[in-house]
Amino acid sequence: MKLEKGYIQVYMGNGKGKTTAALGQGLRSCGRGLKVYMVQFLKSGDTGELHSVEKLYPLFEIFRFERERGFFWTLSEQEKQELKEDIDKGFKFIKAAVRDNKCDVLIIDELLGVLENKLLNVDDVLEIIKTKPVGMEIIITGRNAPMEIIDAADLVTEMKEIKHYFSSGVPARVGIES
Repeated sequence: MKLEKGYIQVYMGNGKGKTTAALGQGLRSCGRGLKVYMVQFLKSGDTGELHSVEKLYPLFEIFRFERERGFFWTLSEQEKQELKEDIDKGFKFIKAAVRDNKCDVLIIDELLGVLENKLLNVDDVLEIIKTKPVGMEIIITGRNAPMEIIDAADLVTEMKEIKHYFSSGVPARVGIES
């Protein structure tokens, strides 16, 4: 199966569920025989989706290009520069995947965080959107989308936190948040 027309989806906001929604869409697409690539930015630790998706290979693959490190705001300037280099490698991979039409669904997880931290340029992302193959779906996740990305998207869903147990001191739980 191939998509006749692919669209641009954005899952954004401060609420939980953006990556989970993207993974769910990837799972649904994989179930219909579509090839799914997920590139994860700003995530380098062990997460449940890595273990689940490896069972779906070769239809669903997750790619990471970053060395394991802490949150962006805890990094030294040298670590931020190393992170920028890792992200540039990941973005080159994305450009090649789009150019060579390597997948039917391309999930770019935490791309909005990369943009917010000025590790990539919005114009570079817009170029990917403009040059994507007609039959490729692109899904972008993260907290805050620049208006240029919202305008270029076909679907934008905002996850809004109403209440979260993190506020009560509950840490990320293995199997639920990681």
